[in-house]
Amino acid sequence: MRYNPWLVLVAVMLAFTPVVIDMTILHVAVPSLTLALGATGNEVLWIIDIYPLVMAGLLVPMGTLADRVGYRRMLLVGLAIFTVASTAAAFSPTASALIASRAALGIGSAMIMPNVLALIRQAFDDDAERATALGIWSVVGMAGAAIGPLAGGVLLEHFWWGSVFLVNVPVMLAVIPMVWMLVPSAPGRADAVWKPGQAILLIAGLILAVYGVKTGFKAGLNAAFIASFVPGVLLLAWFGRIQAKSATPMLDLSLLRMPAIGVGLLMAFVVSGSLAGFELVLAQELQFVMGRSPLQAGIFMLPLVAAAAVGGPVGGKLAARFGLRAVASISMASAALSLTGLSFVDFGRDYVLVATFLATLGFSLGVGLLASSIAIMGSAPKEKAGAAGALESTGYELGGGLGVTGFGVLVNSVFRSAYSDHAPSGSGAWNSIGEAMAEAHRLGGDTGGRIAALARDSFVAAHDSVLLIVAILTAALTVAVFVALKSISGSSTGVH
Repeated sequence: MRYNPWLVLVAVMLAFTPVVIDMTILHVAVPSLTLALGATGNEVLWIIDIYPLVMAGLLVPMGTLADRVGYRRMLLVGLAIFTVASTAAAFSPTASALIASRAALGIGSAMIMPNVLALIRQAFDDDAERATALGIWSVVGMAGAAIGPLAGGVLLEHFWWGSVFLVNVPVMLAVIPMVWMLVPSAPGRADAVWKPGQAILLIAGLILAVYGVKTGFKAGLNAAFIASFVPGVLLLAWFGRIQAKSATPMLDLSLLRMPAIGVGLLMAFVVSGSLAGFELVLAQELQFVMGRSPLQAGIFMLPLVAAAAVGGPVGGKLAARFGLRAVASISMASAALSLTGLSFVDFGRDYVLVATFLATLGFSLGVGLLASSIAIMGSAPKEKAGAAGALESTGYELGGGLGVTGFGVLVNSVFRSAYSDHAPSGSGAWNSIGEAMAEAHRLGGDTGGRIAALARDSFVAAHDSVLLIVAILTAALTVAVFVALKSISGSSTGVH
């Protein structure tokens, strides 16, 4: 059966778009679902970051499983899981049910993502056409993440919070028949190595360690922290030992011995984590503190996400002209300065300054993400390009998940301390602004008003403090990038 490669591209791009949008569309919905489900601060963090954590642990094994069973078949199964999980998420009655649905979404996404690129490479024999197709894939990926908050705001302006998930269903119901009819079916490779046990080990270690961090910051060093964090770290260490000893590791950690690849992966962590974590905290401040609607919050965040989408393509040209070291270092320094500026401005008054800092931060992080990819892929030996790509994609997804955890835990910790110092008698010690605002809404009257006012002031103080902390860490990364990329020239990075 003959097939049109451009129709294949249309089908896989339609499959890819909801997955990308789902990474950011939920951020503006957090205040709404927090109040609707009565979610605690920790539950909100799990709702957000269980998706990228599960996806990160499964991307590589799902890719190798697709090699065995065939890309089209694997893509169809992933789309079906994504559709069912989206429906379950939309109608989740509790925060725990939503967390489980988001985990299932992560499984479906991990089955979709590797097959999109594989099918593009398989469909296009001509190098020039394949390059064009991959360029379209890159633009769709960045644009999808950029419009996520705006799309969420539009939906929440007219519907309930579950609509940000339910919107996936009609799209998928149209995409599944398209993939069935337009994408060619090819047999898999029986010799492809699949290691699901290692993926389970990685995910279990991550979830236990992250749970321990959240528990530890909330209640201090206690039995619950030790019971989850220590086993999580041990499982991750075991996973690392298996990778180091295996002749065919799931993730080739030996590549981290190369300074450029190590710092490139660190940049991917920091950039993706900063973007995801900051978007989440900003959405909460805009709605809980400033009283913006979800749509207004999405529009307010446009300078950040749009500039991040533009930063990637422009970053490639900048790196080709000025060299990777200069571009990577300046982008990180610019991000640090933008975060510092945002920690001092008034989001409710200094609109021009805020928009300028947001756009500069987004552009810097977009350039930084591209620079991290160049550092990793340009420094890896040709025979290990696939392993380097797997390491990069896993690092990117982990960065997003852990960034949400890091920002969320720090903000909630500072918030709890600031709120407790001035809490009205009998109001309780709330662990997040969502919990405090839910209680204020329940009580109403003067007491509810005092709780809400104190919660807003405490969150602003927490937000500003955490932005300054992240700015200092990013500045330290700037120095590390400058030193690690000393021996890298533009000609050795694969930038043309």
